[in-house]
Amino acid sequence: MSLTKLSSLSIFFPAYNEAANIEMVIRDALTYAPQVAQKFEIIIVDDGSTDGTASVIRKHFGRNQKVRLITHPKNLGYGAAFKTGLKSCRYKWIFSTDSDRQFHFSELPAFVKLRDRADVIVGWRKKRRDPLIRIIIAHYLLRFWNLFLFRLWMKDVDCAYKLIPSKHVKNLTLTTESAITVTEMMMRLKRQGLTFYEHPVKHYPRKYGLQTGNHPRVILRAFRESLKLWLNQK
Repeated sequence: MSLTKLSSLSIFFPAYNEAANIEMVIRDALTYAPQVAQKFEIIIVDDGSTDGTASVIRKHFGRNQKVRLITHPKNLGYGAAFKTGLKSCRYKWIFSTDSDRQFHFSELPAFVKLRDRADVIVGWRKKRRDPLIRIIIAHYLLRFWNLFLFRLWMKDVDCAYKLIPSKHVKNLTLTTESAITVTEMMMRLKRQGLTFYEHPVKHYPRKYGLQTGNHPRVILRAFRESLKLWLNQK
């Protein structure tokens, strides 16, 4: 099936201490974005990195008008960076991913072809290339936790590979700022009556940089915010 390009696409990804990865991620995005969209922008949200991530972006892409860098003065958390990216998107479609090079943009054309299958196209990692403890927490505990609290059952809610029409999230209010923020977004979209189509994507081992998602502080913050969200949900 031939690909009909999107009229416009905003690509965004949070980044925290990804100086060793960010250049290649942006170059990958610049390669595939013109293949799937007539007009596009690439937004990087640097969440208070201390390793020079923002400097790498300015050095290599400072004059590229397709690339926008947004910086947080301090580390606010994945959810806060995700929300900043989401609010900064200007175009009709939004594609969100991560900046750790564990996903490749080469699968984006397949996602665009699937856009009529449902309101939101969501990736899921059929074979996760993460440490065992992170797989146990995310793949098993989180799935049942989300089902119990929010009646949300998805194969891989946190998979950082999502294609969403911007009209569905333009006025969406997200109250969390931790790793649970993506779950909150999907929960609220589901309650709007939107449909999801889950499509498998390849997941690659992290080669550079450190994962922060399985840090006890990060997990505890997400746990607290998910309970608060559950207690306050309408």
